[in-house]
This record gives sequence, C-alpha cells and structure tokens, in this order.
Amino acid sequence: MDDVECDLGSKLTLGQFLKLASLLDSGAEAKDAVAAGAVRVNGEVDVRRGRGLADGDVVAFGGRAARVVARDGQGRPQ
Repeated sequence: MDDVECDLGSKLTLGQFLKLASLLDSGAEAKDAVAAGAVRVNGEVDVRRGRGLADGDVVAFGGRAARVVARDGQGRPQ
C-alpha cells in the first residue's frame, strides 16, 4: 500500500484521490469505476465520487491501495 501525502486544508474527494494516487489516470475513469462499485474506502464499497476523505482513509481499486496521509500534520477536515 502506498502512502499519498495530501493537502487536507480543503476538501479532498474520492475522485480527486484516485487520480492523485495514480490508481486511475483520468476523472472519467474515476467516475466510471466509482459508479460501478469497483472502489473501496476503508474496506467498504463507496459509490460517491464526491465523498470527502480524511487522514488515514484507505482507498482501493483493482488490487492496489493507497492511504491518505495529511501533509504538514493536518488532521481530519472540519
């Protein structure tokens, strides 16, 4: 599993993270994968591309996984 440092000062969505973590190459691919139920967040299928992610969340797709790691000690978004 890869740790991906993210700026959590603003909302980080599932669709954005899939691209940022290189789990998918484009927003269109992310949209399709999430809608198809092929993406898991913390072990559970999530079909909300706009779902907000927080420090420590684990996103999995296609046998690969990446963990959200807050940059500069940021915690969960408010």
